[in-house]
Amino acid sequence: MASIRKRGDYQWEVRIRRRGHPVQSKTFNTKIDAEAWSRQVEGEMDRGVFISRKEAENTTLSEALDRYEREVSSTKKGYLQEKKRIRAWKSHPLAKRFLASIQGKDFALYRDERIKSGSSANTVRLDLAVISHLFEIARKEWGMEGLHNPVKSIRMPSPPPGRDRRLQPGEQEKLLESSSAEMNHVIRFALETAMRRGELAGMTWEMVDLRKRTVTIPETKNGQKRIVPLSSVAVAILSERLNTRRIDGKVWNIGLDAISQDFAKACQKAGISGLHFHDLRHEATSRLFEKGFDTMEVKTITGHKTLQMLARYTHLRAEDLAERLK
Repeated sequence: MASIRKRGDYQWEVRIRRRGHPVQSKTFNTKIDAEAWSRQVEGEMDRGVFISRKEAENTTLSEALDRYEREVSSTKKGYLQEKKRIRAWKSHPLAKRFLASIQGKDFALYRDERIKSGSSANTVRLDLAVISHLFEIARKEWGMEGLHNPVKSIRMPSPPPGRDRRLQPGEQEKLLESSSAEMNHVIRFALETAMRRGELAGMTWEMVDLRKRTVTIPETKNGQKRIVPLSSVAVAILSERLNTRRIDGKVWNIGLDAISQDFAKACQKAGISGLHFHDLRHEATSRLFEKGFDTMEVKTITGHKTLQMLARYTHLRAEDLAERLK
């Protein structure tokens, strides 16, 4: 039986005692909200589907974020990036709310405000993904079975279309002419292997097998090992570098950030606009298809996790396809 009593001028406390269930209590600002909550809980008890929300009603989003970072996020490969998102969420007004009180409309409002302020759709999707995962972990592993994941009830911002920037005729030659000898090798190797910037920066001679013509990446962005086959051009580039072995075993004399910086400088010097280093991965992937490799072969070489992601990185020129149709 539910009992509702007034506490002070603006609070109403509900207490439900039912045989076979722990005592449930909660405080509301209005009597109407208190009565609605008591009806919901008693109805669930009558139907035998009641699950206590006590922990979810007493845990703030900020507290849950602390636990999520400690137990879940810190074990992820992309922890440093996610840590920034968690920090941003903890400064948001929603962080002070109890988990059980947060609804889909709250995150829908957050989504719309972020998009309106100029944040990209992909950034907002990633921010909301952190919260969605937190609610799922709380529901499945933290004993909050009665907690609903409000992020699942809203529309996520549409993902941006994949970049379709490819090297135009003459741009590769200009780019190589404007690059240092080191960057020249990196650019050519990226175009032959479709390897990511991070994979190139972390590449060591232990990963290279010139006899088998492969580079073994022990752990990729997707968390999986990948063996990259090397073309004759890629093998020739590595063979040129055999006499420049570093003490730390790295293949290239250039780091992660320096690759982007030097590439941007080369583009500026060559008068090339709108081209990012990651676009070389798009270019290399598209060239593999143009050379006649089938979808699964290209997926194996590039290491794309899904065919959907592979499709976003593939941009075949209509004029090249028309030439093949002759």
